Amino acid sequence: MRHILLKLSAGACLLVFGAGMGMGQDRDRDRDSSWYQSRDSFFHEQHWKAHLFQRVREDLDRVQSSTFPGGGDEYRIVRTKQELGDLQAKLAENRYDQPQLDDVIAGLQRVIDSNKLAPRDRDMLADDLSRMRDYREHHADWR
Repeated sequence: MRHILLKLSAGACLLVFGAGMGMGQDRDRDRDSSWYQSRDSFFHEQHWKAHLFQRVREDLDRVQSSTFPGGGDEYRIVRTKQELGDLQAKLAENRYDQPQLDDVIAGLQRVIDSNKLAPRDRDMLADDLSRMRDYREHHADWR
């Protein structure tokens, strides 16, 4: 009887944790389908351009939520988000600030290089970094 109860509780744990993992994967798949659809699509590219900095902030928030609080990893994320906010404020006033953009790009690169990140989070931030560099090179065409 004890052996059967042990097997049932182990099975229940696997079922519960397995379902949770599946829901997390569904969330990630939904995120991918809504934001990272074909980059060849003109509409999608315009949508990404309009929300680039908002998306970078959301991705940093996601990474920060799984980061150990109070450590160097969190400090790098918080600092990058602060620099991003300063940049967004300038862009809202139609002021393009190349040095400020460079600071945000460098901060994001430091997060990627120095933080303990899951491979998926590292890839997500690397994609954000690539898009920010593209923005820097072609910002006049992004309006």
